[in-house]
Amino acid sequence: MTLRIIGGSSHTQFTSAVCTHLGIKETPTTSKVFDNDNRFVTVEDAVRGDDVYIIATQARPVDAHLMELYMLLRAVKIASATRVTAVLPYLPYSRSDKRDLPRVTVTARLIADLIETAGANHVLVADLHAPQIQGFFSIPCDVLYAAPEIVVYLKKNWNLKDYALVGGDAGAAKLLKLYADGLKLPVAIMDKRRDPNTGAVSVKGVIGDVRGKKALIIDDETQTGSTLIKDAEFLLKRGGAVSVDACVIHPALGPSAAKNLNKSPIKRFVTTDTIPTEGHNLRDHEIVSMTKKFADCIGRMHENKSIKSLNDL
Repeated sequence: MTLRIIGGSSHTQFTSAVCTHLGIKETPTTSKVFDNDNRFVTVEDAVRGDDVYIIATQARPVDAHLMELYMLLRAVKIASATRVTAVLPYLPYSRSDKRDLPRVTVTARLIADLIETAGANHVLVADLHAPQIQGFFSIPCDVLYAAPEIVVYLKKNWNLKDYALVGGDAGAAKLLKLYADGLKLPVAIMDKRRDPNTGAVSVKGVIGDVRGKKALIIDDETQTGSTLIKDAEFLLKRGGAVSVDACVIHPALGPSAAKNLNKSPIKRFVTTDTIPTEGHNLRDHEIVSMTKKFADCIGRMHENKSIKSLNDL
């Protein structure tokens, strides 16, 4: 089977970098919107019998890019591709992973169903918001973790003396363990409550000792930055931390997030490139690329080799 990479318009730089690492050219496509707001998608090359990987992530407008993904998946499926893998560095709607209010949709499950219905027979994602989302797919779903890349980056570029790792809440304990094991640093966890109706977060305390430490908050994503800012202010004013930095895997930043974070007491920000950040103008922003990891994983999947070691620290 010929390996083919197709990229939607959501993150063209990510797709281009993956192709560079793999040493292949991106399969050309056309995606445009007519005057009636209907989208048209076509794959320019024949893909019959090929092993096709379609890359898409969260970018505004999110729903339009999802529709583009579904159309690309269906296009290669009906063109008789042998294997079709949806590659989602960030899975849109992943925060909608449970029914926490009456008469609501578990949208992450709906997205999983639509990806399969559109034509995917395999899914590759990075750091899901909640582990149960992997089970929403009835087709194979592999998860890559950013922890090994971020740990290597921090060890190489930061002086980690006197640092402590801080998890955003109790649910981050498993995520935090990956970084604690790799960096050999003490940990603490924020004790918070979230109102299920308004989403408002109140910080009740910090479990663990950060007095005299440089705190590095570890979180899987941020949208407005408000929770990160509340955590940082609490750690500095009441927790006794001497400084606060933040490491966020998926920079799912809303329109006002960078402005809020730029005014916050957080000194430095580390994210991956799973979501495009051009135009956000986040200060002191360091980016750890996941493109080589995705390229390595795609290469192994194409050759039917194990990908387990890619997540080893």
